[in-house]
Amino acid sequence: MEIILKEDIQNLGYKNDIVKVKDGYGRNYLIPQGKAVIATESAKKILAENERQRAHKLAKIKADAEALAAKLNGIKLTLTAKVNEDGTIFGGVGAAQVAEALAAKGFEIDRKIIAAETVKAVGQYTAVINLHKEVKAEVTFEVAAESAE
Repeated sequence: MEIILKEDIQNLGYKNDIVKVKDGYGRNYLIPQGKAVIATESAKKILAENERQRAHKLAKIKADAEALAAKLNGIKLTLTAKVNEDGTIFGGVGAAQVAEALAAKGFEIDRKIIAAETVKAVGQYTAVINLHKEVKAEVTFEVAAESAE
């Protein structure tokens, strides 16, 4: 089944992309949740007209994303977490904690666009931030043991 996405969906596509999905996924999840519409001929024509009108706006959005990516690429974050004797973290450090650390540095980044696996051990890791369809930024973060008080 071909559908037109109404919003960005990780591992599937971006807003206004026409993608093929299995019938059940489209009819039972994407369409009822308002995340997609069926790609009929009339829907494709409307999409083409809207894309033509939005072309210059998209160039500005991409330029803003590239500027933000240039600022983010050099950032190194240090996150602390409680650890046991083996160095294993209680719980985990993931995208939400990276987003909080970025917010503390003045960058309001939605945790949903941060692709970072949940970290369970102390060490240095990299998170990829999907700012735009074609623009990605990499942020290095170090997970350190929380100091005992």
